[in-house]
Amino acid sequence: MKRRLLIIFSFLLLSLLAHGQTKSPQVFLGYPLGERFTPHHRIVDYFEHVAAHNENVILKYYGETFEHRPLLVVWVSAQENIDQLEEIRIDNLRRTGLEKGNPTTSVPITWLSYNVHGNEAVSSEAAMKTLWALVDPAKGENKAWLQNNLVVIDPCVNPDGRDRYVNWYNQKMNVPLQPDLQSIEHQEPWPGGRANHYLFDLNRDWAWQTQQESQQRMTLYQQWMPNIHLDFHEQGINSPYYFAPAAIPLHPQLSDYQMEFQETFGRQNAAYFDQHNWFYFTKEVFDLLYPSYGDTYPMFNGAIGMTIEQGGSGAAGIGVHTAEGDTLTLKERIRHHHTTGMTAIEVASKNAKTLLEEFSRYFEPSPKGKYTSFVIKGDNSAGRITGLLSLLDKNHIQYRLSGKTANLQGFSYQKGQKSSFSLEKDDIIVNAWQPKSVLTQVLFEPEAQLQDSLTYDITSWALPYAYGVEAYALQEKLEGNTTYPQQEPVKNDVDKSALAYIVPWQDASEAIFLAALLQEDIRVRSASYPFTVDGQTYPTGSLIITRGGNEYVKDFHQKVVTLANTHQIVLGTASTGFMDKGKDFGSRSVKTIKAPKVGVFSGEGVSSLNFGEVWHFFEQQLQYPISVLEASAINHLNLTAYDELILPSGSYDWNDKALEKLNEWTQAGGKLIVIESALDLFVDKDGFDLSTYLSDQQQEDYLPEASSDDSTTSPYRERERQAISDYAAGAVFEVDMDSTYALGYGTGGKYYTLKNNPTRYAFLNNGINAGVIHSLDQHRSGFIGYRAKAKMKESLVFGVENRGKGQLVYLVDNPLFRSFWENGKLIMANAVFLVGN
Repeated sequence: MKRRLLIIFSFLLLSLLAHGQTKSPQVFLGYPLGERFTPHHRIVDYFEHVAAHNENVILKYYGETFEHRPLLVVWVSAQENIDQLEEIRIDNLRRTGLEKGNPTTSVPITWLSYNVHGNEAVSSEAAMKTLWALVDPAKGENKAWLQNNLVVIDPCVNPDGRDRYVNWYNQKMNVPLQPDLQSIEHQEPWPGGRANHYLFDLNRDWAWQTQQESQQRMTLYQQWMPNIHLDFHEQGINSPYYFAPAAIPLHPQLSDYQMEFQETFGRQNAAYFDQHNWFYFTKEVFDLLYPSYGDTYPMFNGAIGMTIEQGGSGAAGIGVHTAEGDTLTLKERIRHHHTTGMTAIEVASKNAKTLLEEFSRYFEPSPKGKYTSFVIKGDNSAGRITGLLSLLDKNHIQYRLSGKTANLQGFSYQKGQKSSFSLEKDDIIVNAWQPKSVLTQVLFEPEAQLQDSLTYDITSWALPYAYGVEAYALQEKLEGNTTYPQQEPVKNDVDKSALAYIVPWQDASEAIFLAALLQEDIRVRSASYPFTVDGQTYPTGSLIITRGGNEYVKDFHQKVVTLANTHQIVLGTASTGFMDKGKDFGSRSVKTIKAPKVGVFSGEGVSSLNFGEVWHFFEQQLQYPISVLEASAINHLNLTAYDELILPSGSYDWNDKALEKLNEWTQAGGKLIVIESALDLFVDKDGFDLSTYLSDQQQEDYLPEASSDDSTTSPYRERERQAISDYAAGAVFEVDMDSTYALGYGTGGKYYTLKNNPTRYAFLNNGINAGVIHSLDQHRSGFIGYRAKAKMKESLVFGVENRGKGQLVYLVDNPLFRSFWENGKLIMANAVFLVGN
C-alpha cells in the first residue's frame, strides 16, 4: 500500500514539476518574439513543448504539406473541458444536426488560424505568444476564460509559403534594424511567400479544397464545426489594422446575430486598441460575399467568421518606415495580433450561452434564399457528376436520387431563365432542408445578391457553371426518394478480340486517362467526327486505342484495361475498323495524338497564381511532366526541346530578339498556349491576327460613351465607384463553342466562362474562332460594369491562329481559375493534347 501511495505521490510531483517547466517563447527560442522570424520547425517544437508540459493542452497533427512540413493544432481549455473533449465535439455537431441527440455540454469552440498567407509572417509569431498567455501561471484572468471556452490554435496553415519567406528574409535581413523600404530585405522576390508550394492562395480555397493543406484542414474542421473562427492576415504597411465588423456587401444568408457578434467583438477590441493609441479601421474593404474565404466559409457554416488584418506583410520585415515616417516593427505587429486573439477568447467566454443558442438556431432548416432545391441531371457526363458530388461530400452537403419522374419548371442555369424540364429517376436532388442549408444555397445560387458592386473578389461561383453540368434551381421543396448509391468501382475486362478500345471525350477525367496512356507509350487516336461502330455511337473527340500501331506494347490489352480501371474510365470496344457511320479508323480524320514535351514560363512578370494553376494541373491532376522555364532566360533557352510552351497570364518584359525567337519556334511547328494578359504580347501587332477591334467602326459601335455622371469633373469621392463600369468581377458568360474543332471537343457547343477582366478581343480574321460571345444576352451571372459588358459583344474567348507549321492558342479567360472551375480543365486539355494534331 505504501509503495502504491509513493508511486502516486511521485507521479503527482512529476506532473507539478512538468507544469512548472513550461517555458515562455523567449526562453525556449533563445530570443524575444519579434527580434527575428522563427522557422516553422521551431514553432512546431514550441507547440510540442507546451503540450508536453500542460495536461490541458492537447496537440494533434492533422496532415502535412507538399514539402512535408507538419500541420497541427492544439486544443487549450480548462482541465474539465479537456477531459470531455470528445463529448464537446459531438455536442457541437449535434447543434448542427450532423449528429443525432441533444447536447449535454455548453462549451463554445473558438478557432484561431494563423499564416494562411506565408509572407504575412507575424501571425505564427503571435500564435506562440497567445498559446503562452493561455498557459502562463501568472495570467489568471486568461484561465477564467477557458472555463467555458475551448480554444483551437492552428499556428501555421501554410508552412511551405511561410518558410519560403522566412528563409529568404533571414538571409537578407540587415543588422542593425534597417527600415529603409528600398533595402533588399523589403523587396521580396518572385513568387513571394504568400501562396503554398503550388502557388495557390489557400485563403480562397476553403470551399473548393483543391490543395492538400485545405483538404486535410477541412477534414478536421468538419469534425468540430467551431462557433468562432478568426483568420489572421497582414495587409499593406500603410494600412494600420483591420478587424470586424465587415464591409458591405454582406451576403443575405448571414444571420442578424452573426453581425451583432461582430459588432460586439469589434467594440471590445477597439477599446483595447484605444487604450494603447493604436490605429485601426472597420467596416471597410473586407466584405462577406465570396464563399471560400476563412471568414465567409465559417459564416456560411454557422460560425462567427472574422478576417483580421495587420499592416505589414512581406515588405515589412522586422521593421519598416511607413508613409508617415513611423517605424512599424514586428514586435508591434505581434502585440496587435495577440491582443485581437485574446479579445476573441474573452468575448466568446462572456457570450458563451447566447453564442451556442444562436449557433443551433442557424442550423434550423428554414431556408430563406430564393431557390431552395437544385436538380442535377443524371445524364451529364459521369466525370462531371463525380467531381461535383465529390465537392459536396467534402462540404458535407447531402443529396439524393430523384427516384421518380415529373414535368417541372425551374431556373435553367444554361438558358439563364425559367424553363420546363423533365425530372428523371436518375437525376440528383440537392435541397436546403438539411444541416448545411445555408452553404448549399450559397454554392448553388445562380446570382449572388449584391448590396454593393464594390467587392473584394468574384461575384459568381454557382457550381453548375463551374462544373459545366445541366442543372435547374427550384423555389419549392423537392425531395429525392432514393439514397444515392455507393458507386461501384469501374471494372473493365480484357477483351483480346477487340480491335480497339474507345472512350468518349467528355470531361477532364478522360484527359487524365489519356495522359497516363501517353506516358506508357501507348498510341492513341482522336476522332474528328462522330462515328458509330458495332451499334454504339461515339462523339467527336473520342479516344481510339487500336491494336494496330501498338504492336510494340507488351501486354497491350492488359495495360489499357488496367489504366482504365485505375482511372475509373469505362471502355467501349470495336471489333472492326469499318464504321457503321462516320470515318473509318484508318481515315486521316482519325488523328494520332502526340505525347507533347511541354514547358511553362515562370518568374518575374508572370502571374504566380496562374503559373501555379498550370503547374498544379499538369503535376497533380494530369500527372504529366512539365518543364518550368525562367522567363528572363528565354534568349538562352533551347526551345526546340519542347513541342509546346505555355505563357501564363503576366506582363512579359521580352525584347524583340526574344519575341522573334518565340515566333521562329512556333513557325517551325511549336504550339504556344497563351493565357489572359499574356495575349498583350500579340494583340494589334503586325503579323498577328489578334486584335482588339476589327475596325474603327466596330470600336465605335461596341464601346459606349461615358455617361454624364462619370466625367472628369465628377466628385473625387465618386470616382472609385464610377470606375467599376469598366470592371469585371467574376462574371459568367455562355460561350458558343465550335465543337467540330479540337479546342471545342467535348463541350457540346457550349461553355461557361468566368470573366475576371474586361479585356476584349475581336474575332480572328484568319484563325479559328473556337469559343466566342456573340450577344450580351449570353451574360449569365456575376457583376460586370456596363462599359465592360458592352465590349463583350462579338468577342473572342478561345481561338487558334496557325503560324507556319505551328499554332498560337489564345485563351482570353483563364480556364484553370483557382482549379475549382472544373468546366475549364477540358478546354486546357484540348489545347494541350488535341489542337494541332
